[in-house]
Amino acid sequence: MALRNIKQLVPLLDRVLVQKIKPETKTASGIYLPESSVKDINQGTVLAVGPGALDKNGNKIPMSVKPGDKVLIPQYGGSPVKVNDEEYTLFRDSEILAKINE
Repeated sequence: MALRNIKQLVPLLDRVLVQKIKPETKTASGIYLPESSVKDINQGTVLAVGPGALDKNGNKIPMSVKPGDKVLIPQYGGSPVKVNDEEYTLFRDSEILAKINE
C-alpha cells in the first residue's frame, strides 16, 4: 500500500513527523556547489505530531512541538519514511534536540 498524500500519515503516541531542510546546492550568485562540499543540515520542519504518550498514571504528557515548528534534530536516528519521492523522518518527542524560534 503506497501513501499518496503525507496527510494520510498520522504519528502515534509521542512521535513527531519531520521533513529535513535540504542544504542549498547553489550559491546566491548562481554557482552550483559540488555534492562533496554540501553538508547536511540538522534542522527540519515539523509536519505532524502524535497525541502524546501516557505516564504511569494514565495522564497524557503534552507534546513539546507542534506542526510548523522549526526544530534541531539529531544527525543520526529516527525512522525514515518515504512517501512518493519525498523523504521524511519520524522521531520521538524526546529525541528532538531544540525548537528554533525565528
